[in-house]
Amino acid sequence: MKKLSLPVDPKDFQHLYPFQSHFLNRNGLRYHFVDQGEGDPVVMVHGNPTWSFFFRRLISALTPDYRAIAPDHMGCGLSDKPDKGDYDFRLKSRLDDFSALMDHLTLDRVTLLVHDWGGMIAMAWAVANPHRVARLVITNTAGFFPPGGKRIPLRLWTIRNLGALAAPAVLYGNLFAKGAIFMAPRKRLSAEVIKGLLAPYNCPQNRMATLRFVQDIPMKPGDPGFDIVNRVDRGLAALAHIPMLILWGRHDFVFDVDYYNEWCRRFPKSEKHLFDDAGHYLLEDVPERIIVLVKNFLVRHSE
Repeated sequence: MKKLSLPVDPKDFQHLYPFQSHFLNRNGLRYHFVDQGEGDPVVMVHGNPTWSFFFRRLISALTPDYRAIAPDHMGCGLSDKPDKGDYDFRLKSRLDDFSALMDHLTLDRVTLLVHDWGGMIAMAWAVANPHRVARLVITNTAGFFPPGGKRIPLRLWTIRNLGALAAPAVLYGNLFAKGAIFMAPRKRLSAEVIKGLLAPYNCPQNRMATLRFVQDIPMKPGDPGFDIVNRVDRGLAALAHIPMLILWGRHDFVFDVDYYNEWCRRFPKSEKHLFDDAGHYLLEDVPERIIVLVKNFLVRHSE
Protein backbone atom coordinates (compact mmCIF):
# COMPACT_ATOMS: atom_id res chain seq x y z
CA MET A 1 0.00 0.00 0.00
CA LYS A 2 1.32 3.39 -0.96
CA LYS A 3 1.67 5.91 1.85
CA LEU A 4 2.61 9.52 1.34
CA SER A 5 4.72 10.98 4.12
CA LEU A 6 4.15 14.45 5.52
CA PRO A 7 6.86 16.73 4.14
CA VAL A 8 6.76 19.15 7.06
CA ASP A 9 8.81 19.32 10.23
CA PRO A 10 6.56 19.57 13.33
CA LYS A 11 9.37 21.51 14.98
CA ASP A 12 8.27 24.47 12.85
CA PHE A 13 5.25 24.92 15.14
CA GLN A 14 6.37 22.96 18.22
CA HIS A 15 6.12 25.99 20.51
CA LEU A 16 2.41 26.27 19.68
CA TYR A 17 1.74 22.53 19.55
CA PRO A 18 4.03 20.88 22.15
CA PHE A 19 2.21 17.56 22.26
CA GLN A 20 3.42 14.00 21.94
CA SER A 21 2.21 12.18 18.84
CA HIS A 22 0.42 8.83 18.98
CA PHE A 23 -0.65 6.69 16.06
CA LEU A 24 -3.26 4.01 15.45
CA ASN A 25 -2.70 1.61 12.55
CA ARG A 26 -5.67 1.68 10.19
CA ASN A 27 -5.12 -0.89 7.45
CA GLY A 28 -1.49 0.14 7.08
CA LEU A 29 -2.17 3.88 7.39
CA ARG A 30 -1.21 5.88 10.48
CA TYR A 31 -4.07 7.69 12.21
CA HIS A 32 -2.56 10.40 14.38
CA PHE A 33 -3.95 11.59 17.71
CA VAL A 34 -2.97 13.64 20.73
CA ASP A 35 -3.52 12.02 24.14
CA GLN A 36 -2.43 14.28 27.00
CA GLY A 37 -3.14 14.37 30.72
CA GLU A 38 -5.22 12.22 33.05
CA GLY A 39 -8.78 12.29 34.31
CA ASP A 40 -12.14 12.38 32.55
CA PRO A 41 -11.57 12.12 28.78
CA VAL A 42 -12.40 15.08 26.57
CA VAL A 43 -12.30 14.11 22.89
CA MET A 44 -11.98 16.99 20.42
CA VAL A 45 -12.95 16.28 16.82
CA HIS A 46 -11.92 18.74 14.10
CA GLY A 47 -13.35 19.53 10.70
CA ASN A 48 -12.09 20.65 7.29
CA PRO A 49 -9.53 22.11 6.65
CA THR A 50 -8.30 22.27 10.25
CA TRP A 51 -6.59 19.58 12.31
CA SER A 52 -5.85 18.95 16.00
CA PHE A 53 -3.73 22.14 15.97
CA PHE A 54 -7.07 24.00 16.09
CA PHE A 55 -7.61 22.68 19.65
CA ARG A 56 -4.08 23.45 20.90
CA ARG A 57 -5.15 26.04 23.51
CA LEU A 58 -7.90 23.84 24.87
CA ILE A 59 -5.59 20.83 25.08
CA SER A 60 -3.07 22.84 27.09
CA ALA A 61 -5.77 24.34 29.32
CA LEU A 62 -7.50 21.04 30.09
CA THR A 63 -4.59 18.65 30.61
CA PRO A 64 -3.89 19.65 34.23
CA ASP A 65 -7.28 18.16 35.19
CA TYR A 66 -8.54 16.13 32.24
CA ARG A 67 -7.38 13.68 29.60
CA ALA A 68 -7.40 15.63 26.33
CA ILE A 69 -7.63 13.57 23.15
CA ALA A 70 -7.67 15.00 19.63
CA PRO A 71 -7.39 12.86 16.48
CA ASP A 72 -6.43 14.01 12.99
CA HIS A 73 -8.75 12.60 10.35
CA MET A 74 -6.96 10.52 7.74
CA GLY A 75 -5.30 12.82 5.22
CA CYS A 76 -5.31 15.69 7.73
CA GLY A 77 -2.84 17.01 10.26
CA LEU A 78 -0.13 14.52 11.17
CA SER A 79 -2.05 11.48 9.96
CA ASP A 80 -0.87 9.75 6.80
CA LYS A 81 -1.76 11.28 3.46
CA PRO A 82 -3.10 8.43 1.30
CA ASP A 83 -4.21 8.92 -2.27
CA LYS A 84 -7.74 8.06 -3.35
CA GLY A 85 -6.63 4.59 -4.38
CA ASP A 86 -5.65 3.72 -0.82
CA TYR A 87 -8.48 5.44 1.07
CA ASP A 88 -11.97 6.43 -0.05
CA PHE A 89 -12.31 9.60 2.10
CA ARG A 90 -16.00 8.86 2.74
CA LEU A 91 -17.99 9.61 5.87
CA LYS A 92 -18.29 5.90 6.66
CA SER A 93 -14.51 5.53 6.67
CA ARG A 94 -14.18 8.64 8.85
CA LEU A 95 -16.67 7.14 11.29
CA ASP A 96 -14.93 3.76 11.22
CA ASP A 97 -11.58 5.42 11.99
CA PHE A 98 -13.03 7.40 14.88
CA SER A 99 -14.87 4.39 16.28
CA ALA A 100 -11.69 2.32 16.12
CA LEU A 101 -9.83 4.99 18.10
CA MET A 102 -12.52 5.16 20.78
CA ASP A 103 -12.40 1.38 21.14
CA HIS A 104 -8.59 1.28 21.03
CA LEU A 105 -8.43 3.76 23.92
CA THR A 106 -11.35 1.98 25.68
CA LEU A 107 -13.07 5.32 26.19
CA ASP A 108 -16.33 5.52 28.10
CA ARG A 109 -18.18 8.42 29.71
CA VAL A 110 -16.42 10.83 27.38
CA THR A 111 -17.00 14.49 26.68
CA LEU A 112 -17.18 15.13 22.94
CA LEU A 113 -16.13 18.60 21.77
CA VAL A 114 -16.85 18.94 18.07
CA HIS A 115 -16.37 21.42 15.25
CA ASP A 116 -17.35 21.47 11.55
CA TRP A 117 -17.21 17.94 10.00
CA GLY A 118 -16.18 16.67 13.44
CA GLY A 119 -19.77 17.19 14.53
CA MET A 120 -21.28 14.74 12.07
CA ILE A 121 -18.51 12.18 12.58
CA ALA A 122 -18.64 12.28 16.38
CA MET A 123 -22.44 12.57 16.56
CA ALA A 124 -22.76 9.45 14.40
CA TRP A 125 -20.65 7.64 16.98
CA ALA A 126 -22.58 9.21 19.88
CA VAL A 127 -26.00 8.26 18.49
CA ALA A 128 -24.77 4.66 18.23
CA ASN A 129 -23.13 4.78 21.69
CA PRO A 130 -25.13 7.17 23.89
CA HIS A 131 -24.19 5.20 27.02
CA ARG A 132 -20.54 6.13 26.44
CA VAL A 133 -21.15 9.90 26.29
CA ALA A 134 -21.11 12.05 29.46
CA ARG A 135 -21.19 15.58 27.98
CA LEU A 136 -21.39 17.32 24.61
CA VAL A 137 -19.78 20.60 23.53
CA ILE A 138 -21.04 21.79 20.15
CA THR A 139 -19.18 24.46 18.16
CA ASN A 140 -20.18 25.63 14.65
CA THR A 141 -21.15 22.28 13.23
CA ALA A 142 -24.11 20.14 12.21
CA GLY A 143 -25.56 16.81 13.23
CA PHE A 144 -28.46 17.07 10.79
CA PHE A 145 -29.28 18.06 7.24
CA PRO A 146 -29.21 21.79 6.42
CA PRO A 147 -32.07 23.34 8.43
CA GLY A 148 -35.12 24.32 6.47
CA GLY A 149 -33.72 22.61 3.39
CA LYS A 150 -31.31 25.51 2.81
CA ARG A 151 -28.62 25.10 0.20
CA ILE A 152 -24.92 24.85 0.89
CA PRO A 153 -22.93 28.03 0.07
CA LEU A 154 -22.00 28.56 -3.56
CA ARG A 155 -18.27 28.15 -2.81
CA LEU A 156 -18.84 24.65 -1.43
CA TRP A 157 -21.31 23.77 -4.19
CA THR A 158 -18.75 24.73 -6.84
CA ILE A 159 -15.99 22.59 -5.31
CA ARG A 160 -18.38 19.70 -4.78
CA ASN A 161 -19.98 19.70 -8.23
CA LEU A 162 -17.50 21.29 -10.64
CA GLY A 163 -14.55 19.00 -10.02
CA ALA A 164 -12.82 19.62 -13.34
CA LEU A 165 -12.62 23.32 -12.54
CA ALA A 166 -12.38 23.36 -8.77
CA ALA A 167 -10.21 20.33 -7.98
CA PRO A 168 -7.01 21.77 -9.51
CA ALA A 169 -7.50 24.99 -7.55
CA VAL A 170 -7.85 23.05 -4.29
CA LEU A 171 -5.04 20.58 -4.94
CA TYR A 172 -2.51 22.84 -6.65
CA GLY A 173 -3.48 26.25 -5.32
CA ASN A 174 -4.53 25.12 -1.83
CA LEU A 175 -7.65 27.23 -2.39
CA PHE A 176 -9.73 25.68 0.35
CA ALA A 177 -7.25 25.80 3.24
CA LYS A 178 -5.84 29.20 2.27
CA GLY A 179 -9.30 30.64 1.71
CA ALA A 180 -10.36 29.50 5.17
CA ILE A 181 -7.47 31.41 6.73
CA PHE A 182 -9.18 34.66 5.71
CA MET A 183 -12.87 33.67 5.68
CA ALA A 184 -13.22 31.43 8.77
CA PRO A 185 -11.90 33.67 11.58
CA ARG A 186 -13.31 37.03 12.50
CA LYS A 187 -9.94 38.44 13.46
CA ARG A 188 -6.66 38.43 11.58
CA LEU A 189 -4.49 35.43 12.44
CA SER A 190 -0.80 35.73 13.24
CA ALA A 191 1.75 34.49 10.74
CA GLU A 192 2.79 31.61 13.00
CA VAL A 193 -0.81 30.43 13.48
CA ILE A 194 -1.39 30.57 9.73
CA LYS A 195 1.77 28.53 9.25
CA GLY A 196 0.55 25.95 11.75
CA LEU A 197 -2.92 25.63 10.25
CA LEU A 198 -1.55 25.25 6.72
CA ALA A 199 1.48 23.09 7.54
CA PRO A 200 -0.07 19.69 6.73
CA TYR A 201 -1.45 20.90 3.39
CA ASN A 202 1.73 22.15 1.77
CA CYS A 203 1.81 20.14 -1.45
CA PRO A 204 -0.87 18.85 -3.85
CA GLN A 205 -0.87 15.22 -2.69
CA ASN A 206 -1.37 16.36 0.90
CA ARG A 207 -4.53 18.33 0.03
CA MET A 208 -6.65 15.40 -1.11
CA ALA A 209 -8.61 15.29 2.15
CA THR A 210 -9.53 18.99 1.98
CA LEU A 211 -11.00 18.37 -1.47
CA ARG A 212 -12.73 15.09 -0.72
CA PHE A 213 -14.40 16.35 2.46
CA VAL A 214 -16.28 18.89 0.32
CA GLN A 215 -17.01 16.40 -2.45
CA ASP A 216 -18.45 14.02 0.14
CA ILE A 217 -21.16 16.40 1.41
CA PRO A 218 -24.40 14.35 1.11
CA MET A 219 -27.17 16.31 -0.55
CA LYS A 220 -29.70 13.73 -1.72
CA PRO A 221 -30.66 10.07 -1.24
CA GLY A 222 -28.14 7.81 -2.91
CA ASP A 223 -25.16 10.06 -2.14
CA PRO A 224 -22.44 8.28 -0.17
CA GLY A 225 -22.95 9.19 3.47
CA PHE A 226 -26.60 10.21 3.06
CA ASP A 227 -27.88 7.25 5.08
CA ILE A 228 -25.43 8.00 7.90
CA VAL A 229 -26.51 11.64 8.07
CA ASN A 230 -30.15 10.60 7.95
CA ARG A 231 -29.58 8.18 10.84
CA VAL A 232 -27.86 10.88 12.90
CA ASP A 233 -30.50 13.48 12.05
CA ARG A 234 -33.26 11.14 13.21
CA GLY A 235 -31.33 9.81 16.20
CA LEU A 236 -30.11 12.99 17.89
CA ALA A 237 -33.05 12.92 20.29
CA ALA A 238 -31.40 9.94 21.99
CA LEU A 239 -28.79 12.41 23.31
CA ALA A 240 -31.31 14.82 24.86
CA HIS A 241 -30.53 13.66 28.41
CA ILE A 242 -26.81 14.44 28.05
CA PRO A 243 -25.57 17.85 29.28
CA MET A 244 -24.79 20.03 26.26
CA LEU A 245 -22.90 23.28 25.85
CA ILE A 246 -23.35 25.16 22.55
CA LEU A 247 -20.62 27.69 21.68
CA TRP A 248 -21.15 29.50 18.38
CA GLY A 249 -19.40 32.11 16.30
CA ARG A 250 -22.10 34.25 14.70
CA HIS A 251 -20.08 35.20 11.59
CA ASP A 252 -19.91 31.78 9.93
CA PHE A 253 -20.63 31.68 6.22
CA VAL A 254 -21.36 27.92 6.28
CA PHE A 255 -22.69 27.01 9.72
CA ASP A 256 -24.61 30.21 10.17
CA VAL A 257 -27.13 31.19 12.86
CA ASP A 258 -29.76 28.93 11.28
CA TYR A 259 -27.65 25.94 12.36
CA TYR A 260 -27.22 27.43 15.84
CA ASN A 261 -30.98 27.90 16.12
CA GLU A 262 -31.59 24.32 15.01
CA TRP A 263 -29.30 22.98 17.73
CA CYS A 264 -31.11 25.17 20.25
CA ARG A 265 -34.50 23.98 19.02
CA ARG A 266 -33.54 20.33 19.30
CA PHE A 267 -31.82 20.74 22.67
CA PRO A 268 -33.78 23.44 24.55
CA LYS A 269 -32.16 22.51 27.88
CA SER A 270 -28.64 23.11 26.56
CA GLU A 271 -26.41 25.96 27.71
CA LYS A 272 -25.97 28.39 24.82
CA HIS A 273 -23.50 31.14 23.97
CA LEU A 274 -23.54 33.06 20.67
CA PHE A 275 -20.43 35.17 20.10
CA ASP A 276 -20.95 38.33 18.07
CA ASP A 277 -17.20 38.79 17.63
CA ALA A 278 -16.37 35.31 16.33
CA GLY A 279 -16.65 33.39 13.09
CA HIS A 280 -16.25 29.76 12.08
CA TYR A 281 -12.81 29.55 13.71
CA LEU A 282 -14.17 30.66 17.07
CA LEU A 283 -11.28 28.96 18.89
CA GLU A 284 -8.97 31.41 17.13
CA ASP A 285 -11.26 34.39 17.68
CA VAL A 286 -12.27 34.05 21.35
CA PRO A 287 -10.14 31.24 22.82
CA GLU A 288 -9.95 32.61 26.37
CA ARG A 289 -13.73 32.84 26.73
CA ILE A 290 -14.20 29.38 25.21
CA ILE A 291 -11.72 27.87 27.67
CA VAL A 292 -13.45 29.42 30.69
CA LEU A 293 -16.89 28.26 29.56
CA VAL A 294 -15.73 24.74 28.75
CA LYS A 295 -13.90 24.30 32.04
CA ASN A 296 -16.85 25.62 34.05
CA PHE A 297 -19.21 23.33 32.14
CA LEU A 298 -17.03 20.28 32.85
CA VAL A 299 -16.89 21.08 36.56
CA ARG A 300 -20.63 21.71 36.87
CA HIS A 301 -21.44 18.45 35.13
CA SER A 302 -18.81 16.24 36.75
CA GLU A 303 -19.88 12.72 37.56
